[in-house]
Amino acid sequence: MNGHLKCKIYGAATVGERGQVVIPAEIRKTFKVKAGDKLIVFARPGGMIGLVPTEEFNRFLNEATEVLAQFKK
Repeated sequence: MNGHLKCKIYGAATVGERGQVVIPAEIRKTFKVKAGDKLIVFARPGGMIGLVPTEEFNRFLNEATEVLAQFKK
């Protein structure tokens, strides 16, 4: 199995009455997520939901754009 499939479970989060979710402290600390940070919310068919910091998502898009540009050449 390659390293891209490794993951760690950081705990569970409960959805409150207003739809809010508290991200467990350990993962906030590990990934330096703080109040006011923007996260991209994505979902996969079957119910998988994920959060990605906007800076990381933008970096991914920039790298993907560069790779695609090389394929066009």
